[in-house]
Amino acid sequence: MWGTPKNQTRLRFVQDSDEILAALEHALADAPEAERPGLERALAVAHAARLDEDTLRTRWLDARLASVAFTGDHDSVAAVRALRKAEPTLSLTEAVSLLRPPKSRS
Repeated sequence: MWGTPKNQTRLRFVQDSDEILAALEHALADAPEAERPGLERALAVAHAARLDEDTLRTRWLDARLASVAFTGDHDSVAAVRALRKAEPTLSLTEAVSLLRPPKSRS
């Protein structure tokens, strides 16, 4: 059987910071001494700006809910309705799953 299991969402939250970090590291490796301090600072900022998947997910959810002017509790039927209004291709199961707090990864 193909497709997504009923209890899993097909959304994955990604960022392009790996490419940015690689480009900065490459530039730093070949940089003249005068440019190195600036590139080192840029690399430190890029490392600090990396977000984990839970943070990306939360930001995405907040933006999608704000796009339909939802300001209520994320743990409500109204939130599920609002998310599905913002993203009509989400199934009910996916919307509920996305609105649940992420499980801790201990």
